[in-house]
Amino acid sequence: MKYGKNISNILFDMDGVILNSMPYHVAAWKDAFQERGIAVDESVFYLYEGAIEPEVACQLFASSGAHLTTDDFFDIHSRQKKYFLDKYAKKVKPFDKVEELLTSLKERGIGTALVTSSHGDILEAVLPTYLRNMFDFVVTGDKVKRRKPHPEPYLIGIEGLGNGGPKKGVAVENAPAGIKSAKNAGLSCVAITTTLPKKYLQDADKIVDSHEELLEIFKS
Repeated sequence: MKYGKNISNILFDMDGVILNSMPYHVAAWKDAFQERGIAVDESVFYLYEGAIEPEVACQLFASSGAHLTTDDFFDIHSRQKKYFLDKYAKKVKPFDKVEELLTSLKERGIGTALVTSSHGDILEAVLPTYLRNMFDFVVTGDKVKRRKPHPEPYLIGIEGLGNGGPKKGVAVENAPAGIKSAKNAGLSCVAITTTLPKKYLQDADKIVDSHEELLEIFKS
């Protein structure tokens, strides 16, 4: 399946799609929990990437033996963010082929948006300016009322691009919450196995294993 001749817009998640940042986010979460003497299975962070809201998070972490109040979670999240910015952000890099892919899309007049659950200050710390400038529109987690898996982030991205609506758009995601958000916004979705195996990405319309494959399916 190729999309190049049938689409007007492509909307990308950031962590795990544009940037190799997920292992560093997970490491920062583990650091923050370890401050409290709590060990959490790192698979939780990958499976629920982009969707760790306080109430849901407390339930998830309880299954790992970490019984938290909402205030506890906010404190741990604040510590996670500090660990990430102070210790890991400088290690984050774009995946190979990302610049080539975005350049190709721009040359062909295809609109591009970045739709991320990360807040704007995180984006500024990890996304190189030259890549930020290649996107026509950006949606960050602090600019929406309802985060993924709710469709709002992608609906805002579609509206911001204003070029063909969801039926002419494709999202690129790497986690179940993002896939659900994109599909519920009416988009087709391609999932990439940078952080999770295919069995967790089955709700996507297509699954690829590399950015080289993304380049191929988005060729004109």
